[in-house]
This record gives sequence, structure tokens and C-alpha cells, in this order.
Amino acid sequence: MSLSHALLTSLLEKSSSGYDLARRFDKSIGFFWHATHQQIYRELARMEKAGWIASSAAPDGGKTRKRIYNVLGAGRQELERWAREAAPLADMRDELMVRLRADAVIGPLGLEDEIERRQALHADKLKAYRLIEARDFPAGAALSREAQIQHMILKTGIMLEESWVNWSAEALNVLKSPGPSAA
Repeated sequence: MSLSHALLTSLLEKSSSGYDLARRFDKSIGFFWHATHQQIYRELARMEKAGWIASSAAPDGGKTRKRIYNVLGAGRQELERWAREAAPLADMRDELMVRLRADAVIGPLGLEDEIERRQALHADKLKAYRLIEARDFPAGAALSREAQIQHMILKTGIMLEESWVNWSAEALNVLKSPGPSAA
């Protein structure tokens, strides 16, 4: 996936200025596809040059350079093309896993503090996701198809964070126990 497809999706949800798009991105798509505001602005310029989006001066922009971006037909077609492609399975790339392998080979490296730190970060993100779920997807509420899909995306984040919190607890138990000696 490229940033452009994430931005096209977000702009189809709501035409926005670059600043508003970046703020919305941080609160939604940014949970699973990170991009800096600078990357977003660069990509918007590239997408406009490609004819996927168009911008116009914002009515509330005054003398600023604030622009409102809208998706054009070519942008919608590109998003549809991309969405129909088979998505590659994301490879896990986590430095901590290599550090744990090093711990297994050369002996205790004191990774408990790092795992506890990460466990707390995952627990915080899990709490934030659950608050969003309670706010936006109340139990028993009749949800539109769009809302049901958005809820499924959020549930993926919830399950991932739950998994990391549980894994961290298990890893801490292993690291803190002496275990049987290797023969």
C-alpha cells in the first residue's frame, strides 16, 4: 500500500485541507498506516500532479495558502484498481525479537524493562481503542455497513494490542524464571 491510497480513501470520506487531512489521518488511518504531516503534504502535491486530486483555495483561507483537496475521477479509478489487487501479507519486523534471540544465545541481557515498557505502551493503546469502540460503536447499536467495516478495522487493532499485552506477560515470565539448565 502506498500513502497515496490511504490519502485517497480519507479524501473520499471528506474533502479537506492538507492540515485537516493530516489531523484526521492521525486519528484514524494513522493508527495502522503512519505518515508524518510533511510526507502527507508531499504526497498531496504528487497526487495532484498525477491528476488524481484537485485543490482549490479554501473559502476560509484568507491570504493563506490553505487549499481544499478533492478526489477526481482518475483518483477514484486508481483507488478502485489498487483495492482490487491481492494484498501482500505484512512481514513482521521487530528489533525486540532479534534481541530476544540474542538473549537466548548469549544469556540474560536484562530485556525485562524494555518488555515492561512496551507492554505498558500496548496497554495504553488498547485502552484508547476500547474508548473509541465504546464511543463510536456502542453495544447493540444498529450500524451502517460503513460503520460495521470501520468497527472491524478497530477490532483488528484491539485484538493486536490484546495479543501484545498477553505476549509481554508471558515473555516476562520466561525471562524472570531460571528455567531448567541446558544440558
